[in-house]
Amino acid sequence: MKKGLSRRRFLKNIGLGAGAAVLANAGLPAVFAQEKANRTLQNTLFDNQDGHLPDVELLVGDVVGFQLASDLWAGAFGSVTFQMHKAWFNGEDVFYIRTDASDADYATEQKLVHVPLLNAAVSAEGATAPMYTFTNGADEQYPVVSTSPSQENYTSAWQVHNVTFSGDPEVLTSQEAIMEAEAAGAVTVEALPLVVNHPIVKWDGGELQEDTIKEEYLGTGPLITPVNTDAMRVTFKLHECYPGSRYIITDTSAVPMAPMMAIAPSGPTQALVEVGATDEIWVFGNGIPGSGVMGFQPAIFDNAAGSPIWSPFWDHFTAVWEDESEATLVTSSAELRSLVDEGKLTIFNGTPDTDPMGFVVNCPVPIKAANTVSTM
Repeated sequence: MKKGLSRRRFLKNIGLGAGAAVLANAGLPAVFAQEKANRTLQNTLFDNQDGHLPDVELLVGDVVGFQLASDLWAGAFGSVTFQMHKAWFNGEDVFYIRTDASDADYATEQKLVHVPLLNAAVSAEGATAPMYTFTNGADEQYPVVSTSPSQENYTSAWQVHNVTFSGDPEVLTSQEAIMEAEAAGAVTVEALPLVVNHPIVKWDGGELQEDTIKEEYLGTGPLITPVNTDAMRVTFKLHECYPGSRYIITDTSAVPMAPMMAIAPSGPTQALVEVGATDEIWVFGNGIPGSGVMGFQPAIFDNAAGSPIWSPFWDHFTAVWEDESEATLVTSSAELRSLVDEGKLTIFNGTPDTDPMGFVVNCPVPIKAANTVSTM
């Protein structure tokens, strides 16, 4: 077994060729009737107020429904539906979801995951972008964001700025308009010590895509159904990861790879690594076939969601068995590190072909649930 995986094989696995390794329901058709599937999906989603689901903890209040697995598609993933929120970027509508916040009180109040590590994000130049909220804005005022996935400086980590009108409020729909109002003395703008992870899912000229086949981890997109701006809902694939978490994938600092991964590019999030605002994740490049991104066992991250040293911004590593015949199911970072020390696993920063250059992937965890053995 070669120590590394080629770029061609990695790109094939993450984008095109891992379907056979992640099929969970043999014999089901790869493509199903969309109208029937959408109707059935809505009927099978659990309401987030349901208190009798075993071994499940909902971490995000904007989750309006989920299922840990489904027989509606062949892929080894479930689904999770979020309430969306609207903002403006340069006068255009954008839509986002809310998952994480750096401040404990704010996270509790808004029912988001508290991520203290995100407090360090503001010290990394360009890693965060301003998001403007309004203390006394007009009734029709929405938040304003300073970038979107259509821009090279897009990041899903936002530093919140509070805007207060000194007189009668008017609707402001861009950062430029806010700056002009501030210069004229019409508003005051306060940068808050608050960083939030609010990935944009639909923006000026683009949106996260539906996976129309639903066989592979990434497939043609991270969504189960298209973004629904009428109902203000968006439904993601829900993936399993150790320890005990179910996550979604929204964007990556690996800008050239983002189209192949079918997610948004967020180049500035790479700077989060240097200031300690990320957590480590290991995907497996060989070993036991399963539901992981490269067609093998589920990935492992260092800490459970909700831990004070966990972050949804994952510093991506690839673990490769030296002797694939010795591969076993690995379920914790402690076990993984022990196998590395024994020389049984080799770790690559990013992928074997990008090592030592890594990348960041934004994978919020809205739900914690007992792991299942998602292997074949």
